[in-house]
Order: sequence, then structure tokens, then C-alpha cells
Amino acid sequence: MKIARIVTALAVAAVTATLGLVAARAQPAAHLEARNVVLVHGAWADGSSWAEVIPLLQAAGLKVTAVQNPLTSLQDSVAATRRALALQDGPTVLVAHSWGGTVISETGTDPKVTALVYVAARAPDAGEDFVALSGKISHRAGAGGRPGT
Repeated sequence: MKIARIVTALAVAAVTATLGLVAARAQPAAHLEARNVVLVHGAWADGSSWAEVIPLLQAAGLKVTAVQNPLTSLQDSVAATRRALALQDGPTVLVAHSWGGTVISETGTDPKVTALVYVAARAPDAGEDFVALSGKISHRAGAGGRPGT
């Protein structure tokens, strides 16, 4: 439970900081402030894993959507996230945990996306192989080291 509270606090802090950066970078004539957040879960979870984060973001006045990725393939999860993005009205921040980082790396080029937030997530380049990236991380962890999921 303590880890869940820490991840929740980090997610809220990351999204809030990202929204502030988006507003700070905007030009006066083209002020762009994201009011939408799309949350993408990891491989061993579902959309309900964001249950503690959602009310905190909503209390800050944000529209929040948690994607329910099918986890059948990367393409299927990307398609589910793209459907969620299509429903957003305006600038949107994509937030991912764990394997969801791979999903948002693929969907982050959508014109509505103003920022990507990786919360304890893998952050591959678009098109980078997740398994190959996992191997690199496992190798760096060394014998007995535990790579993240």
C-alpha cells in the first residue's frame, strides 16, 4: 500500500509539473494548456490501477481518462490508446506506468498530445523493440539485480 501511495504522489506531481511546463512554454498568442490527461496502465495491471490518481487529477480540474488496454499485442494497446485520444477535446498529456511507456511512445505523435509522462515506465523510442529494451535493462541490472517491469 505504501508503494501505491508513493506512485500516486509521483504521478500527480509529474502530471502537474508537466502541465505547468506546457503552459510555461506556450507563446502568448497561442497559449496552449492541456486540460486532459490520458492514463495508460502497465502489463500486469488494468485501468483501475490509476484509481487513487484519478480523483486527485480531477480535483485539480483536469479531465481524466484511464485506458483499458487489452494487452493482447502492442498494436492492440496502441489502438485502444488512440481511441481514447480521439475522444479528447484539445491538448492532452499522456501518462504511462511500466509497459504503458511503450504504448505512449508509439501514440505520442498524435497532434493532441502536448507531453508524455513516464511514471516508473520504460521509455523506448517509437518503434524500439520492448523485449530488446528489456534485455538491455536486465543486463545493466547485473546478477541478482531486479529490472523494473
